[in-house]
Amino acid sequence: MEKNLVNSTQHPEENQDSLLAEMVLKNALLDFRRNEILKEIDQSLKTRNKEQFLRLTEELKKIS
Repeated sequence: MEKNLVNSTQHPEENQDSLLAEMVLKNALLDFRRNEILKEIDQSLKTRNKEQFLRLTEELKKIS
C-alpha cells in the first residue's frame, strides 16, 4: 500500500504540467463551443428563428 502512495505523488513540475494541460484543454473546448454557438446563431438568423436566436445568445453570454 505504501508503494502506491509513493508512486502517486507528483513532483511540482508534473503538477504544473497537468494544470497547464487542463487549462489548455478547457480553453480549446470553450472556443469550440463558442464557435458552434456562433454558427447556430447565424443559422437562426437565416431561418428567422427568434426563439432559437434568443436562447443561443443567452448561452453565448454565459460562456463569454
